[in-house]
Amino acid sequence: MKRIYLISLLFLSQFAFAQQALKDNFEKIYQDINQHSEAYDRLKYSTEKIGHRLTGSKNGKKAETYVHDLLKSYGYQVSYQPFSAEAWSRKSLKLRFNKQEVPSVSLAHSPVRAKVEAELVDLGNGLEADYQHVGEKVKDKIALVFLHILPNSGQGLKNLHRSEKTALAEKYGAAGIIFINSVKGNVLLTGTASITGKLINIPAVCIGFEDGMKWKETLLSQPIVAAIDMKNKSGAATARNVLVHIPGTSLANEKIVIGGHLDSWDLATGAIDNGIGSFAVVDIARAFKKLAFQNKRSIDLVLFMGEEQGLLGAKAYVDQAIKEGKIDQIKYMINLDMVNAPIGFTTTREEMKQLFDQWGAVYAEVDDKFKNENSIAAGLHSDHQPFMLQGIPTATGRGGALPNNAGMYYHSNRDVFGLVDKGGLEQTIRVSAALLYALANADQIPAIKLSDTAIKQFLEDKGMKEPLKISGEWRWGQD
Repeated sequence: MKRIYLISLLFLSQFAFAQQALKDNFEKIYQDINQHSEAYDRLKYSTEKIGHRLTGSKNGKKAETYVHDLLKSYGYQVSYQPFSAEAWSRKSLKLRFNKQEVPSVSLAHSPVRAKVEAELVDLGNGLEADYQHVGEKVKDKIALVFLHILPNSGQGLKNLHRSEKTALAEKYGAAGIIFINSVKGNVLLTGTASITGKLINIPAVCIGFEDGMKWKETLLSQPIVAAIDMKNKSGAATARNVLVHIPGTSLANEKIVIGGHLDSWDLATGAIDNGIGSFAVVDIARAFKKLAFQNKRSIDLVLFMGEEQGLLGAKAYVDQAIKEGKIDQIKYMINLDMVNAPIGFTTTREEMKQLFDQWGAVYAEVDDKFKNENSIAAGLHSDHQPFMLQGIPTATGRGGALPNNAGMYYHSNRDVFGLVDKGGLEQTIRVSAALLYALANADQIPAIKLSDTAIKQFLEDKGMKEPLKISGEWRWGQD
């Protein structure tokens, strides 16, 4: 009995020691970022001196070089990971409804040249059921589609990405697609209408909320002829992920990846999408170098390009890991995409929740803004997706609101540095750095890489089968 008591006492003592060591290093992270973070100023410089960071553009290459050299100045060996991309950019667009010009913006990967005039057909939310409802009526017509889910559409409808809605328009024979943005104030939104990052076959256009709803109402009482006249540029280009590798110690063959996409759209400077995420990753790299942590697991910090064109950089990273036989080394992926002032963690895997709660409780002792409100959730359309489709568990920060109603200006000409909140950005860095440290130094990570069969079941359970089938990324047949 005495022996059992002594063993229990030793275990409790070791646990307490480990918790205290974790808290001590969380405190170091917290203090360093409070006192020395450069992210806000670096992002300000990037938006003012470089501008947008469109993949494949001159600005995109400038951004890649700027981040590469910045990381090098922190004392890292930094590498580029090149990949091929379609360097698409807009030239001109005219949209008319019944010969009246309507303010609009082209969606990326629309054809280089498109001149279409056809009757407008209201497809509601642009889901498959909407197309099935109108049947052949959409063939050779131009589809009018709401970007999100229209009010009073009924319960349980799940929205699709604009690229998936465009794929449905092509599938049912539409000659073009026009999206009504859901943000009031006639804000014009861009983004890719292509699933693959290659040119699509029909023109895709976005119009403002008020204009769109007015014409949607008009369509109830009279026909509308829509005329799209657009010109764009497109050609093969090379873009580059920017990568820092930090070798581990006792578990060096296991790896934690943390990344955020550096690229942005060209209508503004992408301060929120995703300047706040990518420059958070850069500042985490700075902090880890300064604090000289000796982590059990290796860490890759990655600034992905080509996210907006179809997760191209993240796919290139995962494909390279598969090619080199190293995909099983990746034990976890943290993705920072438009994360601001998180108060908890989100994990895709249920078996991580208890551990996240434990780590969060320790971190909350250091940072009173962190509420340890953690969740389990999974979705698509950001750089975690290619990792998740390989069965790798992923995580991000949760619970913090974007500053200054910034979510309204996603992908628009209003995504500028003035939206950024310095305190929220630094909170993202502190929380994400703490999670990275905990994952890199945990004795064990309960969530293991899923088998192919288990991945299929996971995706079905999370409601991702339909969008993955539409996008052509469902690899388990059409059952």
